Amino acid sequence: MKLWQKENTVTAEKIDRFTVGRDRELDLYLAEFDILGNLAHAQMLESIGLLTNEELTQLQHELKAIYQQTQDGSFLIEDGVEDVHSQVELLLTRKLGDTGKKIHSGRSRNDQVLVDMKLFTRQRLTEVVMATEKLFKTLISRSNSHKNDLIPGYTHLQIAMPSSFGLWFGAYAEGLIDDVVQLQAAYRLANRNPLGSGAGYGSSFPLNRQMTTELLGFEGMHHNVVYAQMSRGRTEQAALTAVASLAATLSRLAMDVCLYNSQNFGFIVLPDDMTTGSSIMPHKKNPDVAELLRAKTNRMKALPMEVTMVLSNLPSGYHRDMQLLKEILMPALDEIMDCLDIANFMLEHMQIKQNLLADPKYDLLFSVERVNELVIAGVPFRDAYRQVGTEIADGSYQASRDLKHSHEGSIGNLQNMEISQRMDQEIGRFNIKQTEEALARLLA
Repeated sequence: MKLWQKENTVTAEKIDRFTVGRDRELDLYLAEFDILGNLAHAQMLESIGLLTNEELTQLQHELKAIYQQTQDGSFLIEDGVEDVHSQVELLLTRKLGDTGKKIHSGRSRNDQVLVDMKLFTRQRLTEVVMATEKLFKTLISRSNSHKNDLIPGYTHLQIAMPSSFGLWFGAYAEGLIDDVVQLQAAYRLANRNPLGSGAGYGSSFPLNRQMTTELLGFEGMHHNVVYAQMSRGRTEQAALTAVASLAATLSRLAMDVCLYNSQNFGFIVLPDDMTTGSSIMPHKKNPDVAELLRAKTNRMKALPMEVTMVLSNLPSGYHRDMQLLKEILMPALDEIMDCLDIANFMLEHMQIKQNLLADPKYDLLFSVERVNELVIAGVPFRDAYRQVGTEIADGSYQASRDLKHSHEGSIGNLQNMEISQRMDQEIGRFNIKQTEEALARLLA
């Protein structure tokens, strides 16, 4: 069954297989959101006289029963059914006859899949934000716990100045805030209602688009019906750009873990049950978890470009090219959730080595401290700099490990409370509770 199929028309099996692609598989992601869109649309149709109150009640009862199937895992798209939209309408028609056939009034499959994708993306971005917040809290906790445990800071992969695990963990925590800001931008693009745009040119029915906007908990609607269709692809690209930003943070963190866990650095230890061995070298404890995290997240950085290439040279209006966006977006949102989860697990369990900078090989890390001592004693900075350089060259330099860093964001003043407050502010801008309450009312 196809929503567009007419009497005595049959598509060649080869064409059917090629055009449907992975829709039947990927549309299972959209099933619960298709039900939500149908519930809002049916309520709106009743309000403008295209459904009776009795028909609305029947549709709501059946739609909520189908919604429960999407939650318990029993919903499926039957053989020969093109997509989730066709499956839901088929189930309604089997139960309710002509009433089930009325659900598509004032709607195209174009705006139906659009609203499903908006709702899906909004929900999955919410989950990504919550997982990011969890990782953030782990980083802040470890930063506070190890604020006094010093490590070398590097520039050009050469020892530069003293740092600390407090600074290291905290840096990635603050980086996640910028990622959340980008997720917020993507969330807001997903949080606009395209329903009622039809095939991209509206409808002669007096649809109440503001009503469906409120019922589905959207921040607002896409006002122009042509642009509502043009937003497809743009929403996915924004979501994947935010995912790519978050992936870049995780890949850099994973690279640090690989370096710091190696014997040449030796700053951290991954527990035995988090490493793998070698088939030939009995001493090996490989950080595969960090390496695969690095590879998976590096691959995600290319996702926005994939969307760009799919959308290249498309004029306004709907085009079947956009179907392929599901294949890029949906697995990526699964992947980033898996990466956030494993990154959090890794950070919670890694062991930190202490007193690293007591080793004389790190004496030169403290050269700037020596310069600053001379400046405080009244020596002009450039003269102090040259004096310490001479001391290092002639072997008379002696490292002072007495650190006096107190300014905002330094070793002695991490500003983790301020960083946490900023994250709370950014999370609060999502208005997640408002959306959850709207959907709960729709399903009540």
